[in-house]
Parts: sequence; structure tokens; C-alpha cells
Amino acid sequence: MIRKLNLFKKKLNPHMELIKKTNIELKGKHGKPILTDLIFSSEEKPKPVIIFCHGYKGFKDWGAWNLMAETCAKKGYFFVKFNFSHNGTSPEYPTEFMDIEAFGDNNYTKELDDLQSVIDWLHQPGFEFKEHLDTSKINLIGHSRGGGIAIIKASEDDRINKLVTFSSISDFGSRFPKGEQLEKWKKKGVNYVINSRTKQQLPHHFQFYTNFKENEDRLTISKATKSLKIPHLIVHGSNDTSVPISASGKLFEWSPLTELLLVESADHVYGTSHPWTRNDFPIAFKYVLDGTLKFLNQKDSSPIDGKPKDY
Repeated sequence: MIRKLNLFKKKLNPHMELIKKTNIELKGKHGKPILTDLIFSSEEKPKPVIIFCHGYKGFKDWGAWNLMAETCAKKGYFFVKFNFSHNGTSPEYPTEFMDIEAFGDNNYTKELDDLQSVIDWLHQPGFEFKEHLDTSKINLIGHSRGGGIAIIKASEDDRINKLVTFSSISDFGSRFPKGEQLEKWKKKGVNYVINSRTKQQLPHHFQFYTNFKENEDRLTISKATKSLKIPHLIVHGSNDTSVPISASGKLFEWSPLTELLLVESADHVYGTSHPWTRNDFPIAFKYVLDGTLKFLNQKDSSPIDGKPKDY
């Protein structure tokens, strides 16, 4: 189950350390490992859990995600982040798209299964760090496409207590080609997209589309959002060119218990980039993370009169 395990400790104060266990190979349901990190303080008490889902062409160690995990762990959370099993990375190359065939074989239901495997793993009686986490308080954070995955899983799994979406998409179906382009994809069996960071040509096999159509009812984000029964914080930047800010407006309209955090002039990743070598956040992402922690720390995050709270 575990192929490689790295242990890091970073002192917080004389009585508490930050513990990081990285690149744990969690067995998935689809023949590829789910590379997972755990970040938490050594303080011996159960901690609320945050599970983070990266986005399209993303990975758990992208940009400032590690610094975000450390910051949340210092605030008393048991932070979990992972690579979706078919995101194109591998255990040997966790930050590079070396397994492009896996990327081509990825789809939304596989990502939902991966997230389910992570949640189930934390609930196992034999989980190694059971004394450090409170599984009655599980929070999901999803970025971009990972936001859509987190919404659907939160609507399906009553073990999730709160949901935060960063720059989330509001619809999966509209992201597929249509008409002549769709027929061309079907005929060729594969379509390629360019990774703007690495300039790689990454494949999407046609199964990606057929899997969506076969599971379209489950994968309809509007339906999942409307069925949520937990508090939901929607975060979006006003200058997001990857996912339009209108997506957050739709999610806000659909989500029953919602709060909205709009970030003026922020892009899709709130001023962060990869690699991230600084020890602090850009102003926009600090605002996002402060608002997120405030939301998660609230005992009752239900909005008043259906209106978003003022951050």
C-alpha cells in the first residue's frame, strides 16, 4: 500500500512540531496509485480534516499548495492533499507529466473514485495517525476542476461537513468540443491539449467524453450543488481567465447554504505560480486563505437570510 514514505518535522514552538508525511502510495480502484501527503501538528489531539483536490493539469505539489497545507496545519488542521491517480504524474515524477497515457485515460468518475478512496482510507480503523484526526469534521477544498469534483462528492457523501471551492467550474459538459470538432475527436479516438507550462501535447482519449455521457446525471454540477446540505464557501477572482467569474454566480445561485468570497483583480490561482519559492503568499491568496480558515472555523457557517457574509 505504501511504496515511499518521507518524514519531515518543522518546529512550531518548543512543545509542538509540524509533521509531514509525503508521497504515500494509496491503492486506488483503477490500477494507478494515489500519491498522498499528510501534514499535521504533533499536538496529540484529534484535529479537523481538510482534504484538498487539485485541478486540471494540476498536482498536489503545484505552486503554493505546500505552503497552504503547512499554514492550515499550523492552525490546527489535519491537511491531506493528493494527486489524482490519472493526472499524468507518477510516483517517480510526482510533479511532471511523464505518464501521458494515464492522462489520456483519466475521467471524472475516476477522480470521484480517487477522492472516495482517500476519504475511506482516513476512516479505516487501522489508519496509522488515527489519534491525530477527527473524522467527524471533514472539510473539502477543491480548485478549478477539483472544485467540481469536490461539489459532487460532498453531495454524495454525508461524512463531509463543509465545502470550499476555489475558482470552480460550474459545468463539466460545456467543456467538451461540439459539432464537427466532436466528430473529429470520435473518429481519431484522441484529442490533444497543450500544457502551457511545459508545452507538452497531452492526450484526451474519446473515453473521456463517453464516460461523461454515460454518467451525465451524476456529473451534472448544478444538480449536485442544489442538493448540498452543508455550508459552502465559493471563492473566485474577478480577473480569472480560465474559469469565468460567472461560474461562481451560478454556484452561488444553486448552493443552499452558501457564502461568497470574490477577490478583486485576482486571477485563476490568486497570484501564485509554479514553482513557488517564497515563504509567504501574494496578497490575493492570503486573503483567500484567511477567508477560508475563517469559514471553516465558524461553528455555524449558514448565511443570514441567504446572503453572503462580508469578509
